[in-house]
Amino acid sequence: MRISKVLALFVMLLVAQAAHAQSFATLSREAKVSLVTFGPGNELYSGFGHSVLWIYDPVLRLDNAYSYGTFSFDQGNFYINFMRGYLPYSISVSPLGPQLEYYKAENRSISEQVLNLSQAQKQKLYTYLETNYLPQNRIYPYKFFYDNCASRLGVALKEACGDSLSYQGYTHEKLSFRQWIDRYAYKQNPWADFGMDLALGTPADQIATPVQATFLPDNLAIAFADAKLKTPSGTIPLVAATNHYFEAEPIVYKGIFTPMVVFWLLAAVTLAFTYWQISAKRISFIYDKVLYGAAGIAGWILALLWFATEHGDTKWNYDLLWAFPFWMPLIFFISPRKKPAWFQFLLIFYGFLLLCATANVDKHNGVVIPILLSLIIRLYYINNSLSKIPQTEPA
Repeated sequence: MRISKVLALFVMLLVAQAAHAQSFATLSREAKVSLVTFGPGNELYSGFGHSVLWIYDPVLRLDNAYSYGTFSFDQGNFYINFMRGYLPYSISVSPLGPQLEYYKAENRSISEQVLNLSQAQKQKLYTYLETNYLPQNRIYPYKFFYDNCASRLGVALKEACGDSLSYQGYTHEKLSFRQWIDRYAYKQNPWADFGMDLALGTPADQIATPVQATFLPDNLAIAFADAKLKTPSGTIPLVAATNHYFEAEPIVYKGIFTPMVVFWLLAAVTLAFTYWQISAKRISFIYDKVLYGAAGIAGWILALLWFATEHGDTKWNYDLLWAFPFWMPLIFFISPRKKPAWFQFLLIFYGFLLLCATANVDKHNGVVIPILLSLIIRLYYINNSLSKIPQTEPA
């Protein structure tokens, strides 16, 4: 009896789903389907561009631009969810015209690729997108590298075209996910690039497959341009025409104090201050408590991203070698008047960690080199001062 009820419920769900699918409008012969690509913006969340699928039907007065990149700051615990890897994104639908004006005002390039889809493929794509837009389907767990506003459009195209589509992804270069990020952020927003490099672990150094490389909208547009469609009369390009609506001015970081400049200044100040302390025979660890305390705080953040979140790309982060979490609070156990018996062993252990950390300098385009130098200089100073500090009496 239970089995029959389950089967009946299953059939009812299938019928309801089919009935709802049939309720979507039938596109006319005048319908046009396009991939619209928007260039990078100045904000961190827009620094890699954006893509939408646009379906325009003048007969039905349909003007739907489908975007999988919608998020809201009004959602509860937005930043906590973002840090934990639970940030929900959703698909949204709106007319394209106002978006064009908005992105022009943002100085972001705009291009359209009109797709060579058959009437059946257009209808199937429209039905797929509308089904995704249903309230129970529109929210999805956003993954920047693997499941985002650009990569989802490639999935939608495959669903609409099936085996008739020859789609390889972006095949022009083979770069790691980190290298792709550097290409956009290193010159345009060097602080964001440093922050992302700091947070990302070794999974980001894997070479992206051609399909994975389409997590970037520009790469997705090139992948669409390279794709082919099989028709009864032969093979045709996926893209029938390309229209460039707006060409943006290149984004160039105008600030002077980039991470490279700031951290080399830090290294210079550290060297000069340490030389003065040694020459004046002054023993003070205030500077070290600030420097190593900051490294410890950074280490705890990286450790939380590794062990306490769902971000798979923040695991196996070897910046923890120099951003040693336990410096906060261990650095506060030493003073000019006392030293713990174990502190010498801590310095030896940390010196070994710094030596290992030098193998990871390429991760940050060399920015981490002055950080390591600053830490090594002060490590030398602390070790040199130990003989002048009285041993902590045992309790």
